[in-house]
Amino acid sequence: MTTARPNILLVLADDLGWSDLGAFGGEIDTPHLDALARDGVRMSSFYNTARCSPSRASLLTGRDPHETGIGILTDDQRPHGYPGSLSTAVPTVAEHLSAAGYRTGLSGKWHLSSDTATPNDTWPTRRGFDEFHGILAGADDYFHPRGLFRGETRQEVPGDGYYLTDAVTDHAVEFVRSGGDEPFFLYLAYTAPHWPLHAPEEVVQRYEQRYLAGWDALREQRLTRLRENGLLGTESPLSPRDPREQAWADTADRAWQARRMAVYAAQVEVMDTGIGRIVDALRESGRLADTLILFLSDNGGCAEELPPPDAVHFRSRQPSHTPDGRPMRLGNEPGIVPGPDDTFASYGRAWANLSNTPFRLYKRWVHEGGIATPMIVHWPAGELADGTVRTDPFQLVDVAPTLAAVAGAGPVDSRGTSMLDSWRGTDAPADRALFWEHIGNCAVRVGPLKLVRTAGAPWELYDLDHDRSELHDLAADRPDDVARLAARWQDWAADHGVLPWPIPTPGEDR
Repeated sequence: MTTARPNILLVLADDLGWSDLGAFGGEIDTPHLDALARDGVRMSSFYNTARCSPSRASLLTGRDPHETGIGILTDDQRPHGYPGSLSTAVPTVAEHLSAAGYRTGLSGKWHLSSDTATPNDTWPTRRGFDEFHGILAGADDYFHPRGLFRGETRQEVPGDGYYLTDAVTDHAVEFVRSGGDEPFFLYLAYTAPHWPLHAPEEVVQRYEQRYLAGWDALREQRLTRLRENGLLGTESPLSPRDPREQAWADTADRAWQARRMAVYAAQVEVMDTGIGRIVDALRESGRLADTLILFLSDNGGCAEELPPPDAVHFRSRQPSHTPDGRPMRLGNEPGIVPGPDDTFASYGRAWANLSNTPFRLYKRWVHEGGIATPMIVHWPAGELADGTVRTDPFQLVDVAPTLAAVAGAGPVDSRGTSMLDSWRGTDAPADRALFWEHIGNCAVRVGPLKLVRTAGAPWELYDLDHDRSELHDLAADRPDDVARLAARWQDWAADHGVLPWPIPTPGEDR
């Protein structure tokens, strides 16, 4: 029986690739998310906006990020660019739900304010959240975060034994267990598995041998599981390894490379363990059946290679020493084993290529590797088509309207639409258009056809029913489709505040 006002748990991972979870073909141990997927619905064609802040803005408002003030990141680019903070003129779903009688909380990452030093109207406690524990910035140290807040008060980090992912979980469990009879909305925004590569050593060690198999073999294995689980059609091939990366057999420092991915996997596993703790708290309180759990990622796997230790601009942004006085070892160097608290590294392009299997490209791009996210929906009382994989295309603008509809909170001003019928087994309209733009990377999808380009490059056209990996460009053979879809994209961009790229500097024509 569907409840009138269910609790809502919205879980957002950070830089998680489409095929990293076990439920989406990955080899990382994620038993708790896998169980939610097994007993719920997997959305195989759900999309984010390709990058952190824009995805969070769209997720929380139901609007395209350019309309919210967050066209790129939280840098104030005015007068010619985006403000870089979430506009107070655009309501958040937390504000909608709070007005409807929900208790609201955020545990984790915000990244929607250009000013993270002085409390202001773009901070979460002034955008509909009764409680906030986490970071305002885009990333932080997992063992010794420097930008930790509770409410609007900066917090000192406890000593040994602190780990940010666990702390985010702790406060989520505390939120679930507190409160009265009113329904709650909890936005659980983990920083994992965003760099830096920091994880408990005992978890990392479980993965080091696993990743010595290398990215080539593991991409093939993920492809097989994706097909077996009905998440990818057999006609969609595996994209080639990124041509800038070597075959695993030819790669030097393979033990170090395997260690990088092992730390990333450990970050994901610790997040999954935390989600399991929250599910247990819901079950113990008798609320699990009446709680809608929605899981997704803000963008695809991140190919960013952190600069070497001698990069002055990179070093100046990081602490030079740990709190107990040890020198920090910064950057991706084979001589620096990632994972401990005195390192600051990322897992790099080749492993991001694995995370986004079978797609190409990464976070920042709007090809499938940058925007496809694993979505899991779990709601025992919601009369969903449990145990199914839904292929209907949706994107982040659809989340806020869905949550408002589920909660009976009234309509949201959004071009998005509720996903509830799809979750219950009804096909979505086939002719709906989805749109993207990020730093000049552009795309539009209507039905199976997707028109996409990287910044400054010609349009490419793909039939995603047969080529989800975007390997066979149909643009030259179907110019009418290119023209039609390009015109739709231009109309959307003009109507939704998309600025030209690169953003003009003062004195240039806009």
